[in-house]
Amino acid sequence: MSKYLLNKFLFTVDRDPELVERYRDDPQGTVEWWEAGEANRILACHTGESSTWLAFTDDERAALTEHDHVRLFELGAHPFLTLTLFIAMFERDNTEPLAFQKEYGRKLAHLSPPYPDIAT
Repeated sequence: MSKYLLNKFLFTVDRDPELVERYRDDPQGTVEWWEAGEANRILACHTGESSTWLAFTDDERAALTEHDHVRLFELGAHPFLTLTLFIAMFERDNTEPLAFQKEYGRKLAHLSPPYPDIAT
């Protein structure tokens, strides 16, 4: 398991409006594409430098593919990263103000301290 990789995915997808839409519409394809080509690029964009060993676990891949923010939090993804990305993807589907944020909180309400470690 790599909390770093989960957070890197959430961070990089959230910062690209085209990737946000791609992830919303085709989560499995986006996760597969990102893991195959982007996951091992060095953050900070040094041209030509990359790693070769980072990959999602089956559980991480499933949580990302299912847009399961509760499971992502349980796996150690930072809640601010899931919240901002998922607001970008799903807030538009609601007519009530802050509806997605309220639902996000309700779905995490069963958790109590100590929360999963989100340090990377």
